[in-house]
Amino acid sequence: MTEPAGTDADERSLRFFADLPVLATADATFDTSRYRPAPDDWVLVVTDIVGSTQAVAAGQHKTVNFVAAMAIAALKNLCAPTSLPFLFGGDGSVVMVPPRFAEAARLALARVRGFALRECGLQLRVGAVPVGLLRGFGCDVLVGRFEPSPGNSFGVFLGGGIATLESAVRGRGDAALAAQAAIPAELDDGQPVDLDGLSCRWKPLQSGRGKMVTLILQGARDPGAVHAQVMALAGQGPASRPARRDTLRGSWPPGNLWLEARAARRGGSLWGAWLRLMVWTFLAWLILKVGRPIGRFDPDRYLDEVAHNTDFCKHDDTVSFVIDCPLPAIDAIRAYLDGLAAQGTLRYGMHVSETALMTCLVTSTVDSLHVHFVDGGDGGYTSAAKVLKAQARGPAASSAAP
Repeated sequence: MTEPAGTDADERSLRFFADLPVLATADATFDTSRYRPAPDDWVLVVTDIVGSTQAVAAGQHKTVNFVAAMAIAALKNLCAPTSLPFLFGGDGSVVMVPPRFAEAARLALARVRGFALRECGLQLRVGAVPVGLLRGFGCDVLVGRFEPSPGNSFGVFLGGGIATLESAVRGRGDAALAAQAAIPAELDDGQPVDLDGLSCRWKPLQSGRGKMVTLILQGARDPGAVHAQVMALAGQGPASRPARRDTLRGSWPPGNLWLEARAARRGGSLWGAWLRLMVWTFLAWLILKVGRPIGRFDPDRYLDEVAHNTDFCKHDDTVSFVIDCPLPAIDAIRAYLDGLAAQGTLRYGMHVSETALMTCLVTSTVDSLHVHFVDGGDGGYTSAAKVLKAQARGPAASSAAP
């Protein structure tokens, strides 16, 4: 007999992600034995920004990253304190939601899509289906919990489910799946969505070693071995992280504060939200600059945590990450990946930039609950994805890509 909602079975379902084995390092995410099948009734959500390449070229890179993270913020706030698997892809995101919040999540996603268009001028594709329905299309969803510090988790995925749903939502896959994943436009009632904690106040992260390198690796037979070799060539260790104490630079007023003000006003005055944020961000900037603890908040500890709590994107046969890389290593990495691509064992996209950008989702600074999404400068993931697609089309298209 099926147990009704609110019983122990429902509580166990809510704890699906929180109870998974911890993968504490990026290397550990390649241990597939520690992934678990997602429950049939959890809902897989994917989002994708239409025309992100053109938006980045027009100087809207920070806006693209902010909008890409909005679904994560909205659903994380909706389902709190339930732990959710999510990942950030530069111009889109993936989130999973337990069945208790399925209908509310569809409403929140419709509002996020409407907000993105009205306030940011970006069109957001959104799709959501239960995992059990997705399995009927010949794929699976296995989930791992990448947790670089206690309480700060990201999702990593296997099974092909994300790629299948993304293709459908983008109009390149199964039309029947796309129809079932669609979220009607009329669901958006224009009401504000809770994006609390989402911000982008840090200056661009300047490379301290050479250049910031954004990589998307796809189709490798042993992705863990490829990732390990890339990191070895780059000089694996804390210095390869884009976000470090020496690259984190705040400023006041922070750039793009209007983005955060639009998200924070909740239907109220935009100027009022902007003024409140000006005061709050000045106090935050001053505390970090002075570097002395205030109450339970320790600026030094927070900066160390920011450097540690950054995402690592892995789903299906795709691995995406940003590294701060010495100049000589860039050519060595490219030559290594070119060799694998020539053998037909890998496809990849690479983008090299002076900086990386960081978008933050802060639940509580004093309780050390905050995660940070990194993208290479000048549209790192978007540009690397463009190169990857060109490579998939063949050598001629690949040579024409930037």
